[in-house]
Parts: sequence; structure tokens; C-alpha cells
Amino acid sequence: MFAVLNEHACFGGVQGFYQHPSSVVGLPMRFGVFVPPQAAKGPVPALVFLAGLTCNEETFAIKAGAQRVAAELGLMLVTPDTSPRHAGVPGADDSWDFGTAAGFYLDATQAPWAHHWRMESYIKGELPAVLAQHFALLPGALSVCGHSMGGHGALTLALRHPGLFKSVSAFAPIAAPLHGPWGHKAFTGYLGEDRDAWAAHDATALIEAGHRAPPLLVDQGQADKFLATQLHPERLEAACARTGQPLTLRRHAGYDHGYHFIATFIEDHLRHHAAALGL
Repeated sequence: MFAVLNEHACFGGVQGFYQHPSSVVGLPMRFGVFVPPQAAKGPVPALVFLAGLTCNEETFAIKAGAQRVAAELGLMLVTPDTSPRHAGVPGADDSWDFGTAAGFYLDATQAPWAHHWRMESYIKGELPAVLAQHFALLPGALSVCGHSMGGHGALTLALRHPGLFKSVSAFAPIAAPLHGPWGHKAFTGYLGEDRDAWAAHDATALIEAGHRAPPLLVDQGQADKFLATQLHPERLEAACARTGQPLTLRRHAGYDHGYHFIATFIEDHLRHHAAALGL
């Protein structure tokens, strides 16, 4: 049964956290929603924010400071959890970068993960349906943003499912997981050894293979400790330049991988999405 976990008045709207039984994941799933004050008068568009490794449905809502501008714009903010939880799968809690809180926004094909780790199907199908049922969501008016692993998710889901999202942006995304340890670990565990299957969930490889998305906005901190080994925005930039995929890649001296970075530039992203959603 759909459950309200808690709700809080926030900038004239409501920041709430909710749980529902997921038929796709096969377990209860939690998510957050900021409903702007404009929703009292009619349906509003929504931005889905996909969080990164170790995070959950509360992280962005608490740390990013996005509600003030979202309330001004009339933009709903949706924050799904980053993976199934309490699945009873051996090894799910053994490491911080795989398993619990590390769903990588794909559908696993390998045992024992394939039964519950189905975050791609959840984000693209079931979550929008639940939102439409319980909130004043404007039909067909979804955009997506994400951070780190969630930035990978935002890019790949937009590229793999044309038309699902009106706009897409990312903070410090894992832009080429074929070339980094996080990607290798996640893809091997969830998808097996077939590197063609890996490439189908790598934003850079998808663009090189001909997939397209709305114009991409990507912000990257130059003091990010994961930049050289895990993120590879230069590979995404080169692929977009070769193929004509529109990309605005902004590099920021002094900024690291955390939410102080996101809070600094989140208003730019919200306004980017608001423009695409007709606000």
C-alpha cells in the first residue's frame, strides 16, 4: 500500500517522503517528492533527480537546497532511492560501491541481482505511474538530472529511451564507465562479462553508437578526486563533438564531488529544465 512516511511544509509547498510496494523491483521502494505551491491549482511538470553511490531518497532533498527555486518555477522534484534495500541477497551490503545504494540505474541480468535490481525499469515505467496516481504531475512533462552514479543514470536513461525526458543534465557523471573501476565492478556484477552489454549502459558509447538525447548540460568540478580515474568527462565531450550531440560541459576550478558543488549550481540546472518543460 502507498504510504506517507512524513511530510513537511517547505517554501509554500510540501516536501514529502513516501513508500510503495514495487511490482518491478519486488520490494518496497521509497522516494521523495517536493510538490511546489502551484500544484494546488493544477498539474505541474517534474524533474527526477538520480542520486549517487551510498545515497538514498533523502540526500538531494536535504543537501542540495533546490526547493526554493523549484517553488518559484512551479517544478516538482522527485528523488527515488538508489537501489532496492533489504533484499536478502548475500553480499548486497559488503561494499559501498556495489549492491545496496548502488543500483546503477540498469536492469541486472546476472544472479542473484536480476530479480530485484531493476532500477531502469523502475525509473522509466513504474515510478512515473505512481507519481501520476498520487501527485499532480503534468502528463508527459518529465526531465531528469543526476549526480555521479546518478549522472550516469540520467545520461544513459535519456539516451536509451528517447522521448521519455524533455531535458537532461548531470553533475560529475560517470560519463564513460567502460573505462573506470566503478563501472567495471558494477557491470561485471550486474551484467556479466559481455562488454557489448556494458556498452549499452555507457553514455559515451551510446552516443558513439548513434543514440541521441536532448541537449546535455554537465557540470564538473576540477578538484573532484574521482575525475581522472572514474568520471572521464573528456570522453563524453569528444564523443559529442564527433557525433553532433549537443553538450554544454562546464568545468569549475576548486569544486569537488560533493553537495556543496551541487548546491552552488543547482539553480542553473533547474532553470535549464524549466525552460525545456515550458515553465
